[in-house]
Amino acid sequence: MITLLKNPFQIVSVDTKGKNSKRGSELSEIGLILDHSIIVEDDLIKDLVPNSAINKYSFDKEIDLNNKTVLPGFVECHTHSVFSGSRANEFRLKLKGVSYEEIARAGGGINTTVKAVREAEFEELVKLLSLRIEYFIAQGITTLEIKSGYGLDFENEIKLLQVIRFCSELYPIKIIPTFLGAHTFPSEFKENHEGYIRLIRNEMLPYIAKNKLAEFCDCFCESSAFSSEETDKIFSTAKEFGIKLKLHTDQFNSIGGIDIALKHNAVSVDHLEVIPESYIEKLAGSETVCDLLPGVSFFLNHNFAPARKLIDAGALVALSTDYNPGSSNISGLNLIMSIAALKMKMTIEETISAVTINAAKSVCLEKEIGSIEPGKKADFAVLDTKEYSDLIYNVGMNLNCMTIKNGVVIYNRN
Repeated sequence: MITLLKNPFQIVSVDTKGKNSKRGSELSEIGLILDHSIIVEDDLIKDLVPNSAINKYSFDKEIDLNNKTVLPGFVECHTHSVFSGSRANEFRLKLKGVSYEEIARAGGGINTTVKAVREAEFEELVKLLSLRIEYFIAQGITTLEIKSGYGLDFENEIKLLQVIRFCSELYPIKIIPTFLGAHTFPSEFKENHEGYIRLIRNEMLPYIAKNKLAEFCDCFCESSAFSSEETDKIFSTAKEFGIKLKLHTDQFNSIGGIDIALKHNAVSVDHLEVIPESYIEKLAGSETVCDLLPGVSFFLNHNFAPARKLIDAGALVALSTDYNPGSSNISGLNLIMSIAALKMKMTIEETISAVTINAAKSVCLEKEIGSIEPGKKADFAVLDTKEYSDLIYNVGMNLNCMTIKNGVVIYNRN
């Protein structure tokens, strides 16, 4: 099947020249192309050709993108999208000045959602997650990472991962499951941290690896969650089972998480709102992606990660929503991009690179997706505008009118 995506007003290719990631000034090089169309063969990008040369080819199918802007399909590389219940009451407390950590210490926070998830049936969770996946697809997101982490016991962590697997078979986008059993300590292990860590290492991880339920293992390394030493133990076991690593770290306190991530060659370190200056150069010299989550800072009225310093130092920087019910109840990736531009001093071009090619690297798919280059998957977000800057300028507005995954239109607003 040869498909022509013809006559877009502009193509934002995010061309990497074969590097499959972007650092420093490269983040601003988005490969803007005019007067070209895209040829797709089956599920791959075959070529980008001048509009004047289209008549030299024959096509099985044509899709007219007149006056539209085409970008690589967006990659959402950090979400907690499978959950039930609401924490709106905790949001009220936050607005009154109660901190996220104070709410967690009082038994709220993550454990509030854990209670709701444990009470929820499989079918209810599928229904809730399906609606969220459909909203992501409507935004032009073609690859979506989803974490567990609201079960915090064997039965319910496995239930969440099975819900993610079930939904990944329902929808055409790529859904990447991440095990986050080390999100916090459940109430029944509040005074027995070592017992819960043994449960993760000796029961959860072996079962997850055997049944291929997760591609990544994540931990929350924070003073109110897991210490760097505890994280180290969990990561060591996950690596033994061949599970790749991600880490929540340096969100509220810097307690050695980055050292553990670098020791184990973690694929990404996520948050970094309070990263010490001394670690910026260390990350800049690594292949570990710095996945920044400005929605959390906005939602909690907290520090923003030092995106400008990380980029200028040469670190790999990605952006995500961190969509979750407690600290970032924001599922709009375009809003996250606008916040990053306005509050973290990222340019429009840098935000685009951060949600495409570098986000793809954050889930180890940079060789397949994240840029419009021949040989990569034919994943596209089509914006109803002639100016790519509108994506950031129109704060909170979804301009995506068509989502294409593997060369097939899976969402069309019209």
